[in-house]
Amino acid sequence: MSKIFKLGVVGDPIEHSLSPFIHSRFSRQTNINIEYLPFKVAHDDFLNFINDFFKDGAARGLNITLPHKKQASVIDGTISKEARYINAVNTIVKDDKKIFLYSTDGDGFLNDVKHKGFLLNEKRVLIIGAGAAAESILYKVAHSKTKKITLFNRTEEKAEKLSRKYSQFSSIDSFISQEHEYDIVINASSAGLTGKFSPINELITSENAIYYDLNYSLAETPFCKWAKENSRNVYDGAGMLVNQAAHSYKMWFGVLPDIDPVLKDIEAMRE
Repeated sequence: MSKIFKLGVVGDPIEHSLSPFIHSRFSRQTNINIEYLPFKVAHDDFLNFINDFFKDGAARGLNITLPHKKQASVIDGTISKEARYINAVNTIVKDDKKIFLYSTDGDGFLNDVKHKGFLLNEKRVLIIGAGAAAESILYKVAHSKTKKITLFNRTEEKAEKLSRKYSQFSSIDSFISQEHEYDIVINASSAGLTGKFSPINELITSENAIYYDLNYSLAETPFCKWAKENSRNVYDGAGMLVNQAAHSYKMWFGVLPDIDPVLKDIEAMRE
């Protein structure tokens, strides 16, 4: 019998996670025998859980989701340049008894947008929100040769702080322009899922603008419902989730799974 590699996703809450479903599909594709489980872990128990999990010789890695991504960046291990800069980790790899820490969110987002036929090069990008979700993709977005990035946040000071941090990589500010159209609008606020999304009335977008919610749900998110009033190109974060999961899987096993059949399975679950 082939070896079973132990994996999982750690968060709180975790009941809604599609990660076990996604990685079970990847496992079937690649004929790699895995046990991938969801783990609900409180903040105070997180580091002890990580230590205990990787004591098992079969443990290969973990995905980390809210609210633990920041805390995961202090785990004793080798952290990637990107994960260190954004101060967040969503993928842990154990290889030859060593621990490696990464963030695959940014790559997952860029791959999904590209998969949908859109490039960020020379585009004007608006990101709504200035918290951990925004920063999880901002490193990659800021390195994508965009024309302009705007961070909009109800607490303006947070947007200004994040803008300063990433201004060395791209032209970035915290004020919505009334002179130019945005090509892509990204919702990185939790209001897009957990609360009522407040429309931005002063927003001007291009004719083929993409609206993208980093949140995902089998039901329509409030942001996506609002966005459909403005564009036919509206997406939630399910594609990003599958893409970042594929990057995690490649880090664990050296093979990049095919995302298309998994995306089709998720779409079928919405119907």
